[in-house]
Parts: sequence; structure tokens; C-alpha cells
Amino acid sequence: MKSSIGAFAMVAALSSGILAGCGTSPSATGTPSSTSTSSKAAAYKVGLVTDTGGLNDHGFNHLAYMGLLQAKHQLGVSVSVVQSQTASDYVPYLTNYARQGYNLVIAVGFLMQQAVQQVSKEFPHTKFMIIDDQVTAPNVTSSLFDTQQCGYLVGELAGLVQKQHALPNINQYNTLGVVGGMAIPPVNTYIAGFYAGVHAVDPSAKIILKYTNDFNNPNNGQTFAQSEIAQHADIIFQVAGGSGLGVITAAQQAHLYAIGVDANQNYLAPNTVITSAEKGIQVATFDTIQAGYKGTLKAGTQTFSLSNNGVGMAPPISAIPQSIARQVAASEQQIIAGKIVPPTTIP
Repeated sequence: MKSSIGAFAMVAALSSGILAGCGTSPSATGTPSSTSTSSKAAAYKVGLVTDTGGLNDHGFNHLAYMGLLQAKHQLGVSVSVVQSQTASDYVPYLTNYARQGYNLVIAVGFLMQQAVQQVSKEFPHTKFMIIDDQVTAPNVTSSLFDTQQCGYLVGELAGLVQKQHALPNINQYNTLGVVGGMAIPPVNTYIAGFYAGVHAVDPSAKIILKYTNDFNNPNNGQTFAQSEIAQHADIIFQVAGGSGLGVITAAQQAHLYAIGVDANQNYLAPNTVITSAEKGIQVATFDTIQAGYKGTLKAGTQTFSLSNNGVGMAPPISAIPQSIARQVAASEQQIIAGKIVPPTTIP
């Protein structure tokens, strides 16, 4: 799985037609369009409801949107998207798509679990997808990600860089940082893997963990990161969505380092973001839409991991020694082979 600034540029170029339909209420989305000449494809309608982080979070919601755009352009299906402003938007936005006869309604994020559970019962003939949580219902497909695996890889890389002082400005305090959004499973599995990866190569390393308790406040993320930097953390893993963008800013201003999340976020600060723990939300979104369009979509849980290209680690920056990159690549193969099994809970 690979993400890049080029991919985001492609989405920006493709999205002009759809973004004109984005709004804060389902009625603002307008009539979905189709680029396909196939009336069958155009008749298949997909609606996507973001969480409150919005499409410009440079990660989670944006990746789901990329998968939606991919389906629009490769399959010719009709698509629409609406951005939630508060959690109270989840139920009415999901309901509106179902009432309009959309074939598949996608909910982006763990925080939408209760809303999907409620609306899927009210509209048993509508197919739903929820990303990052499970809803057990005959018309719901749940997509989960083994992010403890990619968390382990970026943790191992960070631990090696810190231990070997492999980059400029790495200090002598042997301390790393993590800023999470909320203490919920999709966040904590990343962090659990990170802890394990760091301590696999440096058991004595100290890790500072703080939660912003939100996902869309970069100023908050920056403040928490600055606090960790003041405690000598020189590499900080952000698992906080839009709030985590502030973590990257804090690291950049301090001439230190950050690790991105969900997408390859190196383009935000090329000399600061040394790698990213990637989650294949675009892959899951596109695959689910394609299965729905083909009539092969099944209810239940689909799990994405290193072995099926569902999670991964972005290429490290060139300043990181090849010996470290090779060691982490070897660990990736051991995880795939089942010889390393990263934990899902934080010690």
C-alpha cells in the first residue's frame, strides 16, 4: 500500500465536480453525478458520511473519499459525500441517504458505530459500510484494520533511530512521544504496536503518551506535542487525525521529527515526517463499493492487514540509514509470516 503527495494531487484534480456537492447537510449534496456511459453503473448510488474531522484531515476521511472517487471514475457509479460537523449529524445524514434510495451508505469511523446500528435497523434493505468498527447486522459490512502491525514497524524504526542517534538533533534522553486523539480501539491498536516495536529494539526507551480527546483541533495537538518535546521527546507519533497535524507542526518548529498516521504525511513536512503508519481505507472503501456494485457484497467483518495490503509503513526518508530500513523490512516479513505478533493493547 502506497500513498503520496501525487495521490493527493490527483484527488484534488478529480474532486472538483464532487466537492461542489459537499455540504453540512444531506440536502446540500445535490444530485450525484456519473462519468460512466453505463446506465447500470450510474444507477448504483453510493453515499459517504464523514466524521467531524472532514475531508481536509489529510488522513482518515480523505482516504475514504479517495476510495469513493476511485469508484466513481473506474466503475462509473454515482457518488455523493456529506461532511459531519458534529456527532449529532451522523444519524440524520445516514438516514437521508437511505431514504433517497442509495444502494450503499458508508460511515467513516469508530465514533459512528451507534448511528450505523440504529439506521441499519430502520432501513434493512439498504447496504451499509462502517470503517474501523463492527456492527452485526445482515445489511452491514464492517472494515477493521490490524494497525498494531504498522504501528510496530514505525515504532521499531523510531526506536532504532533514537538508539543509534541516526538523525540530526536526536538527544541523549532516549525518549519518544505519542499523541493520540481518543483512547479508543482504532487509536490504541496503533499505539500498542508502536510501544512493542520501540521496546523490541530498545527496552530502556521511555515513551510519553498523551491524548487530545479530539480529532479536529490542530492547535490542541500542537500544544500536547510541545509538552512532550519539553520532556525531551524528539520523535513523536501522531494518532490524532486532524489534531495530529499540529503535532507535525510542533516537531517541525522544534527541528525534530514526527511520524504520520493513516496516509503518507511526509508531504506536509518532508524533513520532519520520517515515515507514516498507513491504513488502507481507500482500498477498503473501493473494494466494498466494487463488491456492492457487482452484487457480491456480504455482511460481516473484513480485516485488512500487512498480508493483504491493508496496512503498511510509508517509505522512510532518505536520511535514515539503509541498515535501519532493512531491519524494519525484515520485521515486516516476520509479522506477515506470524513470527512476530504485535499486541493490540498498550502495556
